[in-house]
Amino acid sequence: MTPWSRTLTAAGIDGPQLRDDYTRQRSVVAAYRRHAYAAVRLLLPAKLVPHVIAATAFMHHTDKLLDRKGPGPDGEDFAAWEKEVAGGLATGESGHPVLRPLLHTVSAHPRLEGHIGRFLAGAPLDRDFTGFAGEAEYQRYVDAYSLPAFMLVACLLLTPDAEETGGRELCRAYIDGSQRLDFVNDLAEDLRDGRLTLSEETLQQHGVSRADLEQGRDTPGVRALLTDSLASARRDLLASRGLHRFAPPAHRAFIRAFVSLEVLTADAAARKGTGVLRGAARPSVPAALGVLRREYARRGR
Repeated sequence: MTPWSRTLTAAGIDGPQLRDDYTRQRSVVAAYRRHAYAAVRLLLPAKLVPHVIAATAFMHHTDKLLDRKGPGPDGEDFAAWEKEVAGGLATGESGHPVLRPLLHTVSAHPRLEGHIGRFLAGAPLDRDFTGFAGEAEYQRYVDAYSLPAFMLVACLLLTPDAEETGGRELCRAYIDGSQRLDFVNDLAEDLRDGRLTLSEETLQQHGVSRADLEQGRDTPGVRALLTDSLASARRDLLASRGLHRFAPPAHRAFIRAFVSLEVLTADAAARKGTGVLRGAARPSVPAALGVLRREYARRGR
């Protein structure tokens, strides 16, 4: 029996179809979030790993549908997906390879169902995104879409009373920093797709135009804009470092690791400077491995 097969068994996933579904979603998550996937496999109890993967894969699939702005080659779009998810939650059944494992995870972790509803309710804000006028609009986006997306996984990691005892505020700090970091770090890709995720207010404050960003101009204004945005993201990420205290001991190493990896990414983006206008920054492999090794040694504490 392979390590992954033992992980599925530890999580109580026994049927061949479900095991295939979770295995397929594992491949998806491992392909697009390598550092996060490595942290999940190394630092979380085996019985939780497939469920975190199913929630992450669901979020990723929804994001892809939102980006389509209409039906894809398979005929699937967000409206059809939203209806399918609602039907699956109502009946507990689905033939969709992404939804089927998620429904099994909901049966094992019922708190997830409410977070799925909140995530889908905020999803049109991302689908219909045309830019932010200012910071207030960005914060509304975080509250309506980014935070509910993060809670799909966070609710599996935290204690049942975490949201009522201060954990939600730290989740909010984390996702504010992480989302702002993503918007800076993914500027090159987003601009190629015609999407500007920095607010008009921020650009005006630094005397920067959209063309400056699209053409990768290395100007004092562009450098200041990137530096200030990344510094704000880093402050919020650091403010969330106590989040692990709202989780069971077996989950704390993973939570510390994902916060640390985001801080490393922010630092890498700051070092890259205007280079992020040509491509995203990533932490160095030795630095990321150092975080994973340190937290692997601290598991359960």
